[in-house]
Amino acid sequence: MSKSLEQRIEEAVREEIALAPYDPAWPALFEEEAANLRRKFPGLVKRIEHIGSTAVPGLAAKPVIDVLIEVTTLDEARLRMAPALASEGYDYFWRTDVSPPYVFLIKRDAQARRTHHLHVMEADSVLWDRLYFRDYLRAFPEEARRYEALKRSLSETHPRDRAAYTEGKTAYVVAVMEKARRRGNTGIPACHGINPEPR
Repeated sequence: MSKSLEQRIEEAVREEIALAPYDPAWPALFEEEAANLRRKFPGLVKRIEHIGSTAVPGLAAKPVIDVLIEVTTLDEARLRMAPALASEGYDYFWRTDVSPPYVFLIKRDAQARRTHHLHVMEADSVLWDRLYFRDYLRAFPEEARRYEALKRSLSETHPRDRAAYTEGKTAYVVAVMEKARRRGNTGIPACHGINPEPR
């Protein structure tokens, strides 16, 4: 019997949080998944970005590749992408906790460990602002070290509570993103205008 959405969400947020040292293979794993998505969904997938801690050289992270994906329309993504990837074993969730909502998929390996998070959205999503955070940490390694220390502390305090872990980072992430906006010079095009070419 298949699990309800509520059961799947509860299981997902209770999975263990374990940080790993930076792995130089992470960018290649991103590129491989990005190429796979472009091949499978031509015309639907536009810009694809590697975000999250695995996108910052030298930064310890949960060994899960976060991928930010722009699609032509969310309706089409829900009709084409979500069912196709779910049939291959990706966990599919329709996230309504931000506006506008977005498609969220979790890819797992043969041992059921998370390997990728796919965040699928249109060009106007506020989630593109995550590029500010990524680019700032890439530019300022000392800030990345502070972030790593915070993550280690939170992962020890909340080893199986992803919601609490994320909430514990929120104030820090917001502050860094504000510094990044003031600095400018990020990969986010003005008004979220999307560059269809991979970066």
